[in-house]
Amino acid sequence: MQVENSKLKIQNVPTPFVLMTLLCLFVLPFTGWSQTDSKISTDVDTLSIKIGEQIKYTITVETDSTNVVHFPEGQTFSPLETVEAIIGDTIKNNDKVVLQRIYALTQFDSGAYTIPPQRIAINERPFFTDSFNIKVGDVAVDTTKQRMFDIKPLIQVDRSNAELWKTLLWILLGLLIVGGLVYWFFLRKKPLTEEEKVALLPPYDRALMELKKLENSRYLIQDEYKKYYSELTDIVRLYLEDEVHVSAMESTTEQLITKLELLKDAGELKLDDETLKQFQKILQTADLVKFAKSKPASSVAEQDRKLVEQIVVKTHDALPEPTEEELLLNEEYLEELAKRKQRKRIYWAAAIFAGLVFVGAGVSVAYYGFKQVRDTVFGYPTKDLLEGEWVASSYGFPPVELETPDVLIRQEVKLPPEAEELIKELQSFSYGSYAGIFSVSASSAIYKEEKDPDFSAAVGATLATFEGLGLKNIITKQEEFTTKSGVQGLKTYGTGTIDGPGNSQPKKAKYNILSFGGKGFMQQVVITWEDGDTYAEQIVERILNTLDVKTQA
Repeated sequence: MQVENSKLKIQNVPTPFVLMTLLCLFVLPFTGWSQTDSKISTDVDTLSIKIGEQIKYTITVETDSTNVVHFPEGQTFSPLETVEAIIGDTIKNNDKVVLQRIYALTQFDSGAYTIPPQRIAINERPFFTDSFNIKVGDVAVDTTKQRMFDIKPLIQVDRSNAELWKTLLWILLGLLIVGGLVYWFFLRKKPLTEEEKVALLPPYDRALMELKKLENSRYLIQDEYKKYYSELTDIVRLYLEDEVHVSAMESTTEQLITKLELLKDAGELKLDDETLKQFQKILQTADLVKFAKSKPASSVAEQDRKLVEQIVVKTHDALPEPTEEELLLNEEYLEELAKRKQRKRIYWAAAIFAGLVFVGAGVSVAYYGFKQVRDTVFGYPTKDLLEGEWVASSYGFPPVELETPDVLIRQEVKLPPEAEELIKELQSFSYGSYAGIFSVSASSAIYKEEKDPDFSAAVGATLATFEGLGLKNIITKQEEFTTKSGVQGLKTYGTGTIDGPGNSQPKKAKYNILSFGGKGFMQQVVITWEDGDTYAEQIVERILNTLDVKTQA
């Protein structure tokens, strides 16, 4: 057995051959004797049936009440098939007893058949019944009304991807929600607020608009002169910074007037002395209101606002017209500024998306565990098997019923000459291989003679196969196993180690060998998987919970 980490390797392993070798060991029946006055009689209710009809085959034994009687069991009426065995009446008469067993037999192919003599054992002494010739006739079919078609060959059906598509749809839905939130809050062009619209106006238009807004305010009515003059000076100072490019907001009244005079003397600002004096007077009045709690008349305050508006207009007119190069540079600057803002939005969106992914991954790892999250994202063979669409089926005869992650494939088996002398029929089905990370196989064998199978030899042969594949340090335990219908069997389980591929560390593997059977037949289920694989453990548990066998051949 070779354990692999990420690939599920499927290959055929000669499991049936192992079964053939172990089925050669039987427990010889004991011999005995019975009373000489025992009487055996047989009877059939009809010697001619149609396909699918049933024959009632009755065996009656009259013997001493202390004798032990064994009736035929299983498919001993071949070529006819046993449908069921019914225990008939039991009549006691003094020291005699009359036992009766009724068998329902059928056949699904037309022709003439012979029911072979049946063996009845009284105190282990064999007695044989007479044979019967049975005719099975065809059922008349009007082919003129019902067309007949050949049986269609088996076809491969692809695994259902329903669960995968559900997972992908949930992931897609989550990404759409996250993408929608990122677009809504960061990438879309939001409608501008009134403040943003005002901020985007040219400095001249913005200053006039804010002065008009100040004119309609209720500061003077409410006797709030300090707020009125603070807002008035802020408007004009901000305008001078944006339009004239002087540091007006941080400058005192004297400093600001000095800077404007220097620009005037340099020819960069064409303002007359009277305008500068008016502006200086307004700034001084504002300083008295803000810091000395002076309170001018409302008419003076209103006049100061009008003078400031005139100063803004004169300053705008006094500035030289921008050249074409300046306009182009300004346009390029605005475009670059817009691109920077767009890039900033994208960076924020990417950072938030990455943060959501990181937080989601962290929460998932904390709740489900790292291995579960990793295997869900990147996939793992046994996890895919566990979460895939399972198959419930019956394999071989006597049948082995179980659910598996995938259908078991019939294996063609060629029996060696010594096995052909003992085995009447052998059927084997498997998925995966003992050398893979997971495998399951089921087999059924019918012997030519009614002898008990040797479970110990069967298990030993399977373990020898494991050793031949490189499994070492095999630990074996045994316990009784009961199927869901109450059939008792033998469960052999344990672990072993095998060298990993290349120079990697040896790995541990687990196995389960479940053996069932009775006189003339044997059934076996073998499961192997990698130790520590939680998905494989769940697969094995589910298979064992669904396992059932028929105990009659």
